Amino acid sequence: MSSWFKRKEKGIQTKTEEKKDTPKGLWYKSPTGKIVETEELSRNFYVSPEDDYHVRIGSKEYFEILFDDNNFEELDKGLSSKDPLKFEDTKKYSDRLKAAQQKTGLKDAVRTGVGKSLGQDLVVCCMDFAFIGGSMGSVVGEKIARGIDHSLKNKIPFVMISKSGGARMMEAALSLMQLAKTSAKLAQLADAQIPYISLCTDPTTGGTTASYAMLGDINISEPGALIGFAGPRVVKDTTGQDLPEGFQTSEFLLENGFLDFISHRRDLKKKINQYIDLIQNAPIRS
Repeated sequence: MSSWFKRKEKGIQTKTEEKKDTPKGLWYKSPTGKIVETEELSRNFYVSPEDDYHVRIGSKEYFEILFDDNNFEELDKGLSSKDPLKFEDTKKYSDRLKAAQQKTGLKDAVRTGVGKSLGQDLVVCCMDFAFIGGSMGSVVGEKIARGIDHSLKNKIPFVMISKSGGARMMEAALSLMQLAKTSAKLAQLADAQIPYISLCTDPTTGGTTASYAMLGDINISEPGALIGFAGPRVVKDTTGQDLPEGFQTSEFLLENGFLDFISHRRDLKKKINQYIDLIQNAPIRS
């Protein structure tokens, strides 16, 4: 046997079964196989530096990116869903809600923050995919509506960050009603000539896409985001047709006129504020 295998002769005394694994969460592996330290990933706006892959993040991270010094006030923090239909499939909806709240530390699938971004007041509603797939229930619709009301009352620009699997099936028609509710509120925002910017992130699908996600004065996205109504597999199975390459990616939608531009996450804060300045015919901030 080669001395290469003689652990004691090399001064290695620890038995294999006693060795500890690398702590979980220390490294992140992107879908293309690139590995990056999680601290470096955080410093790089949660984008893998080697392949530019934009990692899915939630409201906590987006608020850190958009608000100056991460200072903001959260609106309607205690609002949480009920189970009016007493829905039950393999599990009670009420139990799913409790489990999601315990797992994520969130009350529901959207949070609303009000603060300054490059010195200007801004309302940001941001969805969290970790909470039941970012599904759109009654509380999601109500919190978005209240966020728009705050924008209307204070004449503050409104930003919606979508990340959703669509309507929340456990609330049935109550969930679908949020499409009309949020769209009507956005019409009021447009009448008041208050800027609304919609940021579609990965994934933005279902009723979310069919309502507020595509109603922005400016519709923007991040690189490589999946955006559509039904997923690519469902579309292909339904139509029986081969889909174009890159179908339903943000790049495909930009090419076909559904988006105004795609922004790298490190430029989001600057880009959003520049477009608000353009809409308001104000001096461009940098």
